[in-house]
Amino acid sequence: MKLSLKQIRKTVLTLVLALLAGGLGWGLGTREVKLTALSGRPFNVQIINKKAPAAKEVDFSLFWEVWDKLEEKYLEKEKIDQKVMFYGAVKGLAASLGDPYTVFLPPEENKQAKEDLNGTFEGVGIRLGFNQDKRLTVIAPLKGMPAEAAGVKAGDLILRLKDGQKGIDQETTGMSLPEAVEKIRGPQGTKISLTLLHEGSSEPFEAEITRQAIVVPSVEVDLIDEGKVAHLKLTKFGELTAEQWDQSVEKIKNQQPAAAGMILDVRGNPGGYLKSSVNLASEFLAKGVIVKQENYQGRVETYSVNRRGRLLDLPLVVLIDKGSASASEILAGALQDHNRAKLIGTHSFGKGTIQESEDLQGGAGLHITTAKWLTPNDKWINETGLTPDVEIEDDSETEEDEQLEKAIEILNEN
Repeated sequence: MKLSLKQIRKTVLTLVLALLAGGLGWGLGTREVKLTALSGRPFNVQIINKKAPAAKEVDFSLFWEVWDKLEEKYLEKEKIDQKVMFYGAVKGLAASLGDPYTVFLPPEENKQAKEDLNGTFEGVGIRLGFNQDKRLTVIAPLKGMPAEAAGVKAGDLILRLKDGQKGIDQETTGMSLPEAVEKIRGPQGTKISLTLLHEGSSEPFEAEITRQAIVVPSVEVDLIDEGKVAHLKLTKFGELTAEQWDQSVEKIKNQQPAAAGMILDVRGNPGGYLKSSVNLASEFLAKGVIVKQENYQGRVETYSVNRRGRLLDLPLVVLIDKGSASASEILAGALQDHNRAKLIGTHSFGKGTIQESEDLQGGAGLHITTAKWLTPNDKWINETGLTPDVEIEDDSETEEDEQLEKAIEILNEN
């Protein structure tokens, strides 16, 4: 099935990164207006309305009354920035829905969101999301990056941020994902302190981390178990994933002697583009449904195998953990439902919704939850995650990767 341009733009995120958008001119009609505050003094912003909300009566007088009083009476006049106030109002519009993945992104935050999918930025090297209580959570630290070296672990709650250079010292309660990303990132060489709480612990601790340039490849492949097993690590579904995937698959196909099995590792993978998860699942399945999507209109769309795969017959297992979210869960869930692969590890993150990203005027952006997705067997894994066929924890106290070793053992049994 060929995906439409609109469908290609749909993303499935942990991330990762809620965008914000909206239109403050709702209720003012469909003409261009010169806004005037209640005091009668002109307001030096113009809003162009394209469409008023249908059959709704929205009285904006309170909004403009508050705006006008802030401008008139706030003590530190130098802190009043009309553009920042406007973006803050639109953020609140999206945040009012109570969905951490539906958010408005001002231009700089929208730029950062795109950098994530491109895989290059400066920061500490963590993937962020929200837990079931909507608290800011580490989905996974990136391997070899500063956060991992500072002891940050998947599942850690981030309670507080401190950065003297940026003038930040605040709790993360109520903080949006893009806001947290913007505050944690910064030029390499600068420092930020994170107050963290390990999963299962009652004692928070503070980690001071020095930022550095972060370059995250989408796909890495190694031949392990004396060359008999291909270990393919998929870290996200981003802009460069398709190209890097093709290179990795060719390496596997050209291996001599041929690999006898493959481990697809999506641990710590927060997701990304829906299209990418469908394409990659098609590498392993000859036919069938990959994911079902039920949108806000109640319409169900089915995405099926869309090409002839190159890895149809290679024995396969999939590694998942609590950092595997959204698009990685779509991929793993399809392979499990079709009995193509056993899932090994721990329950996945459990993000069963789909966001559509849109670029807005001035460089701003919107990620809005438009649908939920179901596995081929109609399972909605939101907040529960995928259940592994073989459940095994990776013991952080040992140097061994117990989950990877179990995957090799299972492949060798077949």
